[in-house]
Amino acid sequence: MTVTEAVLMGLVQGITEFLPISSDGHLELAKVLLKLKDTENLSFIVAVHGATVLSVCVVFFHDIARLLKGFFQFRWNEEMQYALKIGVSMIPVLIAGLFFKDAIEQFFTGNMLLTSFGFLMSGIFLTAASVVRQGNKDISYLHSFVIGIAQALAVLPGLSRSGSTISTGLLLGNRKEELARFSFLMALIPILGANLLDFISSHSGTTTNTSSDFLPLLAGFVTAFVTGLLACRWMISLVKKGKLLWFGIYCFAAAILSLILHFTC
Repeated sequence: MTVTEAVLMGLVQGITEFLPISSDGHLELAKVLLKLKDTENLSFIVAVHGATVLSVCVVFFHDIARLLKGFFQFRWNEEMQYALKIGVSMIPVLIAGLFFKDAIEQFFTGNMLLTSFGFLMSGIFLTAASVVRQGNKDISYLHSFVIGIAQALAVLPGLSRSGSTISTGLLLGNRKEELARFSFLMALIPILGANLLDFISSHSGTTTNTSSDFLPLLAGFVTAFVTGLLACRWMISLVKKGKLLWFGIYCFAAAILSLILHFTC
């Protein structure tokens, strides 16, 4: 992978990780368009995902610090309840990751037809959420679990994680001001866990040709981190303003492009 390709992939990851248009789907598109091989890029994917996790930690630093401080007081306070709701939301993706990770990766990776279907589902989710009447419900434990199911389903490339979780919350009647924060915070531990597993895999003795040169790796990491910071803040603003319909239309267009690439590449 060249530095230019690394910067392009970092841009794709940083921007699309937080906007409701599926980072995995766009990484699949980028790999096809740039003619990159999956076996050559595992270390790079780990790096750029780590960069976007770091950008979330920066944006929500005060929220994370407050939650940790309240949680470790071991009292039934607001922070403890919020942390438990995040824990409940992680149950579906934990089950999917523990029992179906290998099957999911083998079945979904590089499949542009499934990527097209995922983009289509993202478009439907976002369009439905954009027309629903705004709710004012707090996120309950049941809502946390349902939103967690949406996050688990987003293993399908093209099906946006943030789009699925935020849209599901809006359809459940939750307050949009809270949904963006909850959506990003609930993803931190699952993404870190998946990243750790990929890191171990990319450095195991049984995996070959998965390491990238340092300079492209660094270029991709920095690009993903900086663009991730900007995209995360932008997404929070967009959710508060309720501007999701255009992303739904974009996902429909991405579904068509993915379908074309499936039959032509």
